Amino acid sequence: MLLNVHIKNIALIEDANINFTDGLNILTGETGAGKSIIMGALKIGMGGKLPKDMLRDPEKEGFCQLLFFIDDESLVKQLQELGVTPSEDGEIIITRRIVNGRTMNTINDQTVTAAKLKDVSALLVDMHAQHEQQILLKKAEHLNILDKFAKKPLASLKQKYEDCYKTFEDLRKELEEGQMDEGERKRKLEYIRFEAGEIEGARLVPGEDEELEKQYRKMVNAKDIVEAVSEVYSITGYNRNASAGNEIGRALASLKAIKGLDEEIESIFSELTNIDSLLNDFNVSVSDYMQSMEFDESEFHEVEDRLNTINNLKGKYGRTLDDVLAYLEQLKQNEAKLVQYEEYAEELQQKVKTAKKELDQAAEVLSAERKIQAKELCKRVSEALEDLSFNQIRFDMHFDRLTHPGTSGIDDCYFVVSTNVGEKERPLYEVASGGELSRIMLAIKSCMASEDNIDTLIFDEIDVGISGRAASSVAAKLAVISKAHQVISITHLPQIAAMADSHYRIEKVVKDGKTITQISKLDREESVLEIARLLGGAEITNAAVENARDMKELADKAKIH
Repeated sequence: MLLNVHIKNIALIEDANINFTDGLNILTGETGAGKSIIMGALKIGMGGKLPKDMLRDPEKEGFCQLLFFIDDESLVKQLQELGVTPSEDGEIIITRRIVNGRTMNTINDQTVTAAKLKDVSALLVDMHAQHEQQILLKKAEHLNILDKFAKKPLASLKQKYEDCYKTFEDLRKELEEGQMDEGERKRKLEYIRFEAGEIEGARLVPGEDEELEKQYRKMVNAKDIVEAVSEVYSITGYNRNASAGNEIGRALASLKAIKGLDEEIESIFSELTNIDSLLNDFNVSVSDYMQSMEFDESEFHEVEDRLNTINNLKGKYGRTLDDVLAYLEQLKQNEAKLVQYEEYAEELQQKVKTAKKELDQAAEVLSAERKIQAKELCKRVSEALEDLSFNQIRFDMHFDRLTHPGTSGIDDCYFVVSTNVGEKERPLYEVASGGELSRIMLAIKSCMASEDNIDTLIFDEIDVGISGRAASSVAAKLAVISKAHQVISITHLPQIAAMADSHYRIEKVVKDGKTITQISKLDREESVLEIARLLGGAEITNAAVENARDMKELADKAKIH
């Protein structure tokens, strides 16, 4: 549930803090008061794009924070799969800060990308934006609506189909790319054998390039290395009077002459003897190393040539020696396919046939289940539409078959509707009016809400194009939905406003010479006056107030039943 929205420095909003409740939350206000700004800010908070010039004061930070309370274990699990865990109190805090045209996104103080913000928000809120019902006029969207409604029963079947489709497409492309005439086959075979021969001729050994690099660096720097090591040997050895070896020898001779005079000198003599032994071992190692540095020019050129050969192959066939050897293995496989091309092509064609058969079977199973789920969806939508003052409406889904299986299956389906008795069912995208679309979308949303665990539904003027009895039906339907879900809705209809469990007024005010939008929660009497304004316009008459009070009381009774 969405507990709180805090918005600062966005459009006409200087600083707004809104506490929402469960049930039906209704926002009303005069035209131009800033209702769309509230919805825009919510979209921004949920990861939407930031429009240009959205900040009220470009020199200050824009801020939008959404506080949610989560108590559904399955939802917690879904959030954790996205790397988000509610706090110990079950809270999720989404924050977006806008500074210098850039946004910084956090969830519970953890920085996240806008993409993750959208993924998380999609689990928490289902927002019906203004005029979103227009998607019902897009035939391609109808299948998406069905699949979303039947997400659970279709999940494994869709995955099976997608796997079969990928396998079939990969094999089909391989067969298509592999088709060639005899001349082309020979040319490819010659080129493959040329490349393979070049690599095999080098007789590569895994890891030898690294060893050769070490040798080459050693050889290139041999002069400097030998000079430095020779100096070390001279300083630590026994060739010069002042060398460390000779000096320690003299020191040992002096101690040896007096070691019998004091027991402690015995210990010192022993330590120095160990040092002399270690120094001797060190000098032997240095001498061996200097001998290893002795090589002639032919050895150097041999290492250099071998390195050039390897680096040339790496430049052609792979970044590393392992890549080159892997490429050689692929060449051998391709050669085998071309040598036995007819057998390979025949085997691949058989694989394609088998994959196509499995794809067709998966498509048929998926389509059959979709038809079952479509009947259930249309039944529920029809029932919901009857609640929305559609009398004797017929709402169904028509299925055609695609010529070839697509990424979503073989179904080309769309909703059909008859809104008047005696009329033939026709495609929804051809016949529905604006007001009818609003109610149909609300009916669909109400059915979808019962199938998922999204707790908060937001409607931005779902009442577009309706009035009178239809408006009362929409109000009643929103009230029903709000018993199982938190509903937040912007409306201009008094019938819907009267149903509010919590009523908020959005209005423009002038503060310090500047126009700002502010939002306030109304008590019951204030709500009655706001409903009266919706009924009567700018001038609120006593009759309008009484009418509003009656509407509020009737709404309370309707909610009880």
